[in-house]
Amino acid sequence: MKTFHRWLASPWRRSLVAVLAGALPVFSFPAPSLWWFAYVALVPWILLARSAATGRRAAYDGWLGGLGFMLAVHHWLLPNLHVFIFLIAGLLGALWAPWGWLVRRFLGGVPSPGRGAAALVVLPSAWLAVELVRSWQGLGGPWGMLGSSQWQVEPALRLASVGGVWLLSFLVVAVNVAVAALVSVREARIPAVASLVATAAATSAAWAWSPRPQVDGRVRIAVVQPGIVDGTASADRRFDREEQLTRGLIGQDVHLVVWGESSIGFDLGARPDLARRVAVLSRQTGADILVNVDARRSDRPGIYKSSVLIGPDGPTGARYDKMRLVPFGEYIPARSVLGWATSVGRAAGEDRRRGTEQVVMDVGHGLRIGPMICFETAFPDMSRHLAADGADVLLGQSSTSTFQHSWAPEQHASLAALRAAETGRPMVHATLTGVSAVYGPGGQRLGPWLGTDASTARVYEVPLAHGITPYVRYGDWPVHGALLILAALCATEGMRAFRTRRSAPGPRVRPARTVRESQAHPGH
Repeated sequence: MKTFHRWLASPWRRSLVAVLAGALPVFSFPAPSLWWFAYVALVPWILLARSAATGRRAAYDGWLGGLGFMLAVHHWLLPNLHVFIFLIAGLLGALWAPWGWLVRRFLGGVPSPGRGAAALVVLPSAWLAVELVRSWQGLGGPWGMLGSSQWQVEPALRLASVGGVWLLSFLVVAVNVAVAALVSVREARIPAVASLVATAAATSAAWAWSPRPQVDGRVRIAVVQPGIVDGTASADRRFDREEQLTRGLIGQDVHLVVWGESSIGFDLGARPDLARRVAVLSRQTGADILVNVDARRSDRPGIYKSSVLIGPDGPTGARYDKMRLVPFGEYIPARSVLGWATSVGRAAGEDRRRGTEQVVMDVGHGLRIGPMICFETAFPDMSRHLAADGADVLLGQSSTSTFQHSWAPEQHASLAALRAAETGRPMVHATLTGVSAVYGPGGQRLGPWLGTDASTARVYEVPLAHGITPYVRYGDWPVHGALLILAALCATEGMRAFRTRRSAPGPRVRPARTVRESQAHPGH
């Protein structure tokens, strides 16, 4: 161990270890999906920051670990962003610098039991603050939130219905801090064991007492996944394939058919022939069809990505324009400065336009749907608002064709399980090229995933549930609690510093001599 500490004395070697330690949690996400690993994945990073010689070095460990984490969870963007991914990871990684400093502040040296107990609350709160900041869509959105690694764990999904993915992230970090304390801090072992017991008790309480979605109906929803269609006239050939697959649904008594993101590459106002062909399919299948148009609009300037509902008589008028765009993929932030990104990667040549509000659509059969497009399914607030506005089913239309041979399709499909569990509403994740997936109102997977090699249409029997989950009712309360904890910490530290300054003895100053005094005759 001493040899290893001497080896870490080199700033370069320590920096490399910090980057690697920060990258470890990626294995808890799909495709590896080692959900259990999330509960110990942060331990090496915590132990490294705890052992830092100074607070500044611990902040560097936090920053470099954050860089490694961001690179790992977004590695599949490398073909698109090239050098930009390192720049973005470095900038966002800096958000973890205060977290690294706090690790040393509360766990460094020989902490008192009180300091060790405080670490179990403060460090998860600081992690949530980082996730809150980087969840802003202008910084890339909430992709890779630590709590989302628990998408297939039933007790975790129950907790998500209470506090969303935020509560899961808090508890996962708290367990990591407790394990790190058990391993390295003898004085903090009692609080650490107490934290683990409290986490188990909270999970058990949520399992026992949180309201379960009560199934009160079923609908049959079909997902159409055409698969990869490349080459010349790919938009026309993709439409032909989608039409062929949808025609195979005739007679299967479906209530809704869902096509993936960018399933139609032409504005329907400019191509009424395509709208008529989809309307024919709607009449033949007896179901409305939700398509996704990615094209320059004929009725207003600019390119939009839009969910458009088409019924037996053509477009119904229900339309949702994507609100949260992917940085660099669909627009370039500060294009006048960063526009050169188009020359080194697959960045957007022209910024797409944003929608202004979310939409709940009535598709008949007493069914109301709430569409989201692409990485909007990563934002828990969007699905929560749709559920509160009366959506019976959440829908995500996506296309991960650029990233077929990476972990991105599986990771994207897993997010829908969290959104379903948080809201108590089933969710359909439909893509052009996979992975497509459907989840019940408790977040449980329904039927098989449609993998990246599938070109097919599949009907899912989807249970419906109503009622309001605690998360829909109370929102992001774990984040608000975390911010209050950090505010209390700042106030406490500020008061301690103020008392220290006031109690410090003043500088010793020799008494000044007056004009009338002299050393020989004091006072004269």
